[in-house]
Amino acid sequence: MRRFAALLLREERAIFTSSIAYVVVAVFLVIMGYTFTLTLFLSHSPTLVHLFFQIYVLFLLTVPIITMRLVAEERRLRTLELLFTAPVSEVSVIFAKYLASLSLVLVMLALSGAYAITLGILGQPDWGPIWSGYLGLFLLGAALVAIGLMTSSLVSNQIIAALLSLSLFLLLWIIDHFGWLLPDPFDALVVNLSLLVHFTPFATGSIFLSDAGFFISVALLGLFLSVRALGRR
Repeated sequence: MRRFAALLLREERAIFTSSIAYVVVAVFLVIMGYTFTLTLFLSHSPTLVHLFFQIYVLFLLTVPIITMRLVAEERRLRTLELLFTAPVSEVSVIFAKYLASLSLVLVMLALSGAYAITLGILGQPDWGPIWSGYLGLFLLGAALVAIGLMTSSLVSNQIIAALLSLSLFLLLWIIDHFGWLLPDPFDALVVNLSLLVHFTPFATGSIFLSDAGFFISVALLGLFLSVRALGRR
């Protein structure tokens, strides 16, 4: 446990001392503030549904930037070999990198909570959909970070890792549009791979175990493949 805590502290320090993290958070908050203000004054509706879908899109675009250098940069600098001179396992390394990256996503969600507080001060929102929306965003972020970590584990170039992650995210975003073109039962199978299909119920106030299970399964699969990819060093 002490070794894992040291690994996690190392990764947290690498994340939060990087200028990339602060640029990502700043851009995220600026865009969210603009969207929230515009939506609130145009619709006069005490809801964050539009904001949740905006955050969904921003996660697809920013998570590859957060995760691209997790393993790829260490492969390029050949610091992985140095890391494994200590008695640590691949599982510990991957899990520490995963939690550190996910913590930045949680910081972004926590800061966006200011908009929910503002909405509560200015109006009387239905808090059920707000809580379910944030739960959906957390599960989405957990799945995306795992996929981004997986792609970073596969290559030694962080730009390629980011592009691979972004390509996978965009494919899983629009895959349901292709699913409806396929014959039964392949249509339902492909549609159920869509991130948006599983996120929409959370954003609109509904929680289904099948949707939560999808994001958890994607996260676990991404972590498993990351460990296997790291093991081939």
